[in-house]
Amino acid sequence: MAKTNLFFLSVPGLRPGDVTKAQTPTLHGWANAGAMAELTPTFPCVTSPVQAGFWTGGNAESHGVIANGFYDRTKKAVEFWVARNGVVGGDGAQVWDALRAARPDATSAVWHAQNIKDCGADFIVTPEPIHGPDGTMKLWCYSKPEGLYQELLDTIGHFPLQHYWGPLANIESTRWILNAAAWLHERHAPTLHWVYLPHLDYASQKFGPNSDQASQALRDLDAELAVFAERIAASESGQDVTYLVAGEYALTAVSGAIYPNKALREAGLLSVGECDGAETLDLAGSTSFAMVDHQLAHVFVSDPKQIDKTAALIAKLPGVARVVCGDERRELGLCHNRSGEVVAVAKDDHWFAYYWWLDDAKAPGFARTVDIHRKPGYDPVELFFDPATRSIPLDANLVKGSHGAPATEAKHRTALICSATDGSIVPGKGYRDTDIKGITLRLLGCG
Repeated sequence: MAKTNLFFLSVPGLRPGDVTKAQTPTLHGWANAGAMAELTPTFPCVTSPVQAGFWTGGNAESHGVIANGFYDRTKKAVEFWVARNGVVGGDGAQVWDALRAARPDATSAVWHAQNIKDCGADFIVTPEPIHGPDGTMKLWCYSKPEGLYQELLDTIGHFPLQHYWGPLANIESTRWILNAAAWLHERHAPTLHWVYLPHLDYASQKFGPNSDQASQALRDLDAELAVFAERIAASESGQDVTYLVAGEYALTAVSGAIYPNKALREAGLLSVGECDGAETLDLAGSTSFAMVDHQLAHVFVSDPKQIDKTAALIAKLPGVARVVCGDERRELGLCHNRSGEVVAVAKDDHWFAYYWWLDDAKAPGFARTVDIHRKPGYDPVELFFDPATRSIPLDANLVKGSHGAPATEAKHRTALICSATDGSIVPGKGYRDTDIKGITLRLLGCG
């Protein structure tokens, strides 16, 4: 096929039924010009593992990205959103490396993906705020080559981190990413642009995936894509561009949270300390604790004799759909040394909260702040704001949408759209996230 410039747009929460001429005319136009099919994400259906599957063509058991965070058993520490590409394993080359091997003249750019720092792409931009010793934070982004973000800063201003996550999250972050990608295309025209657009996630988690707010988010995103596509079309190489759009995962409506760490604490398996009147999680002193991520929980058990007890305890919690341990984890594609000794999956209408305190007055200070690195789990309550306390509330029941459980039904499938007419996407055929690497390379004349 003829060589082209490809924009791969990773859009979490985009479902096939969302793509209509009335609601999303830009996305619908691309699908109508080319094709649309259903995409099934591989468990765990959360950001980092699915993105790693897009790049490597493997599942979590292969590439080792078992969640959005990891637990270091040696350091006794949890790290979420670690951002370095070295955590992504697998037998094959990542898509940008495979592209370069097949086409030495090709270049690639990656925007705001997870675990992307130090990867083989030629251009990289992703958030990397600078934290001062006094607790202050300076807006900044990691970039490759060095100085790229400074150029963007001088041209279009800082990436609006406050609009990327937290109670102020909105379309501004997605608009900046698209603006920056268009700017780079006009100057360097990378062969492959890999672009993460998070906007649909916000309303779906705060109000539910079928809410009026989620529908408005779709319209807002599509309007930004229309402006972006018009700008790309006006560029020097704009007439030879293909768009490939993939929903990372689909969200389901939820009505309650599960608190595995509270249950482990009450059973004497999880230990806490105290500092300045707040309870801290004592990982070194705990027999079992849960690192949670949406509808997935990795439960780490330091004493092998307590694995069965831990598994049985978690299995009894309301809202838990399945618990596996040992070799049974292979059934979920998570038999990896980074995985917890016990892996739990929530029902579609529940999600796992990281809370370990039994009295909100004893919650650590960071629980009421947007602090994605110190919490031993993903915290969607950070999307909310309590005016009375001017902080993040401690009410997990506010969350109305989640994801992560195995994609076993039609409601878990996402949209896969390709604007090309070459048959790279076959309507009606089912695809998996692990197929995306191959599709990407074929669209770029590498297969």
